[in-house]
Formats: sequence, C-alpha cells, structure tokens
Amino acid sequence: MLYQDVIMAGFGGQGVMLIGNLLAYAGMHQGLNVTYIPVYGPEMRGGTANCTVVVSSEDIGSPIIRTPKSLILMNRPSLDKFQPRLEDGGVQIVNSSLIDPALAETKRVRSVFVPCNAVADGLGNTRMANMVALGAYVQATGVMPIAAVQDALPSVISSRYAKLIPKNAEAIQAGADIAAKA
Repeated sequence: MLYQDVIMAGFGGQGVMLIGNLLAYAGMHQGLNVTYIPVYGPEMRGGTANCTVVVSSEDIGSPIIRTPKSLILMNRPSLDKFQPRLEDGGVQIVNSSLIDPALAETKRVRSVFVPCNAVADGLGNTRMANMVALGAYVQATGVMPIAAVQDALPSVISSRYAKLIPKNAEAIQAGADIAAKA
C-alpha cells in the first residue's frame, strides 16, 4: 500500500500551490487517489501560503493532515510553523537558500537540504525554485517516479506557456539529483 502526505509551505508567490497541484495531477495520472487543499494567508503574494497533498493507493479517509509524514519548507516562517508537527522519522525538504540548515537540523526526522533558489537561478529562472524542491521531495520519498511528475507539467502549465515545460522538467530533475546524493 502506498500512502504519502505532505505539507508544502512558503511565501505567497513561491509557487507552493502550483507544485501541490502538480503532485496531485501526477498522482491522478498514476491511477492513485489524491487530495489537494490550498491554504492562503490574508496577504496573498508575499504572505504565507501552504497546501496539503495526500497520495494513496487506497481510499483517503481525510484530507486534513495534523502530523504530516513530510514537509517542503521554502522559507523560515514555514519551518517555524510546520516542523514541530512533522511525524518522527518523517522527511523534510528544506530550501537552504532561505533557511539556515543549522536552524532546521533535527535528529528526529530526515532532512534534505536543497539550495532551491540557487539551483533555479543556475538554470536561468529563480522562480523555478518550487520545481527544484518538488523534485527533491519526490526523490526523497519515492512517492512516484520523477518522470510521472515531469509528464504531468502540461496539466498545470497552460498551453500559452508550454515553452516553459522543458525548463521546469529540468528543475524537477535537478532537485531529484540533489536529493539522490543526500
């Protein structure tokens, strides 16, 4: 049986809703059951934003996650808010471009530190930091093949921006490659 849940969190504008949606579509394309719940702070862009995604081979009893198995943390406020709730033995993907690893390190969970902004900048667009983080998450948890997420990109990136799909797929792979070495 496959069951994985994740809270993805960051500032509004960092693309956490987009990668949550992408993971949900990829799960559906794999024939899995999924839930996706976005949560916005009152400020929207620049404010806090998070979403929860559950991916399972079985029926999903509730989309509400109190103690997540995994986290994607894109900024320090997200670390402060969600890390204490992470299940012992869980996995956290930490954007080490914006979060000091010394603040996030804990022995009770597996931490994968990924300089998401720096990697995305190296690929030509810092806005792809979210895709780097998602690639690292998929690799670290084994929730599904990396190719499944890359193949789902057209489901969340509109056709008028189709030229961005290959670069986003590259960013997902870059994050996966970093997590594979962690």
